[in-house]
Amino acid sequence: MLTRRFLASGRVQGVGFRWATVQLARDLHLTGTVQNLETGQVAIVASGSAEVLDLFAHRLYHVNAWAQVTDLVQTELPAQHFADFQIII
Repeated sequence: MLTRRFLASGRVQGVGFRWATVQLARDLHLTGTVQNLETGQVAIVASGSAEVLDLFAHRLYHVNAWAQVTDLVQTELPAQHFADFQIII
């Protein structure tokens, strides 16, 4: 089990990006969190296999019709265990 932090930039706030990210993560059986940042970016922490995390990253670029991810920075973190995938408000 790996944990990665994803920092999404672009049109990612106010367009349902967090909700769609939760749905995608749950469909892929990932656990973690997603939250808006004051910078206008969205931070995602996700735990799962390397293969599924790679697929997740690829799909975040097209997670819904309204969001537009222009940059996605990934950082490896120490393994973390979450009960599910949820939005942090």
